[in-house]
Amino acid sequence: MPEPIRLRIAIERLSSSATPHYAIWVVKAPHPGGYVHHDRPWTDELNQLWQSWLQLFSLRGLPQVPHVPSAYIPQFVTADLGKDTSSGRGYTGRLMQTLGVKLWQWLFDGAIKSSLDQSLGIAMGQGNPLCLCLDIRDPALISLPWEIMQSQPGRQAMSLSEHIRFSRTTSDVDPLADISLNESLKILLVLGEPDVPSNDPNADRASETLQLENEANTLRRILLGEVTSGLSKRPTAVSCQVDVLVRPRAADLIKALENGQYNVFFYAGHGVPAPDGGLIFLQAQSTLNGTELAQLLTHNRVKLAVFNTCWGAQPDQQGQRTISRSSLAEVLLHHGVPAVIAMRDSIADEEALSFIQSFSQSLVERHPVDRAVAIARQQLLTLYKFNQPAWTLPVLYLHPNFDGQLLSEQTIDITRLPGESCTSGPVAAIRVVDDPHLVWYLYSGVLRVGRRPENDVVIPEPWVSGSHAEIFCRQPNKNVAIGQVDGCYYLRDDSRFGTFCQKAEGWQHVHRQEIILKPGTQIRFGSPQGRLMEFVLEG
Repeated sequence: MPEPIRLRIAIERLSSSATPHYAIWVVKAPHPGGYVHHDRPWTDELNQLWQSWLQLFSLRGLPQVPHVPSAYIPQFVTADLGKDTSSGRGYTGRLMQTLGVKLWQWLFDGAIKSSLDQSLGIAMGQGNPLCLCLDIRDPALISLPWEIMQSQPGRQAMSLSEHIRFSRTTSDVDPLADISLNESLKILLVLGEPDVPSNDPNADRASETLQLENEANTLRRILLGEVTSGLSKRPTAVSCQVDVLVRPRAADLIKALENGQYNVFFYAGHGVPAPDGGLIFLQAQSTLNGTELAQLLTHNRVKLAVFNTCWGAQPDQQGQRTISRSSLAEVLLHHGVPAVIAMRDSIADEEALSFIQSFSQSLVERHPVDRAVAIARQQLLTLYKFNQPAWTLPVLYLHPNFDGQLLSEQTIDITRLPGESCTSGPVAAIRVVDDPHLVWYLYSGVLRVGRRPENDVVIPEPWVSGSHAEIFCRQPNKNVAIGQVDGCYYLRDDSRFGTFCQKAEGWQHVHRQEIILKPGTQIRFGSPQGRLMEFVLEG
């Protein structure tokens, strides 16, 4: 799997004046010249567009972005006043597009645009996606739908692109506890109190619980791929286990997480913003805030948390002041949860089910989380149209040190004719020259080398790629004399910096190509300063 190219951009407010200015700078780039900085004032045009958006699309009285005193009203708004807009499609579509273009132009201005172009060029040249991550450090700007950014009218939004994987992140995070890849999905599905918790002591709790159990069964079938609603049948290569808790006590949730070894936590139910990461309602009188939930998830090595609840990606507010680092998604990331998906605003049940179905199918197809979100977002746009906010509601937060990959690559052995085997005779191996006890044998016909933990030979050196190289066996020519192995073993490089193999004439740089390996060949992966290893035959 090719390594993605990363570009991370931070936004932070510089002043508290009536017309605020923001610093925009590149925190991570794939090239030294990409670490650039730019200052931008917040514009009255953006402020008015955002207020128009809130009036049309938001169900919650969200805080205003930094106020810019102006009587400016976008021209297309006045042009549409008095016209027949009974369908609303023309106006809402133009608003969606105009705000998306203006946000893109505001963010990617000057040197920031040059850094983006260069990063995209590097990614395209290597055949890899560009992972674009936005670190918004002013809480007043978090509510904006940055996911709708597009470079010009008629172009695809960045969060829908196959070549750009868009996510948000947050600074000052705890380190990741465990980022090893899994062979299967293990999901804990928790259905808490419904959207409107009942405080009526005479309410029919049994009937409500039965309804929740039916909803849980539907969700479980969707996650397992048993309900497709016209989507293509998911492959069966990855096993998926879904365990369900309905209105659990906190003790039941703790026990399930400690015993289940889950890699995905899914919550559906009532939630409200609050200073410590919001509140989720397990039961009417039993809640967890984001800080408490984060301890559970990180302690039990959950890699992805998904919330089908309103405003999970929104910070809390007191009066007209937005509280910094108060949204559920941000708090979980701060405490070391690798990936969080939450909703920017209220989402309808039908829209949420469509998103969950497409997203879970993409995960089973071994897509990274950010790519799976883009695919599910495309599904929402197709079903509910561009001019409606459904496709803009899911917000993905990724830990800065997490690449979004949950599942290991599918193991594919070398293709052979019937009866062919590489296990007879000597056994090939890679060993460390200065520590001969460190040996990795080529038992299954292929030995994978790289920095990712799913490789057979894991080398944590920074110049080694995630999936760096493969050493594999091909059946030798029948005329080769017994004891000779010319043509049997090969090294195939698929890395960023290449592999260095020692030949009679000196060191050979092997990059994106395949070479024959002979016993005694010395190898350094990624750099001439890498650890010295040797290809040998034993037995």
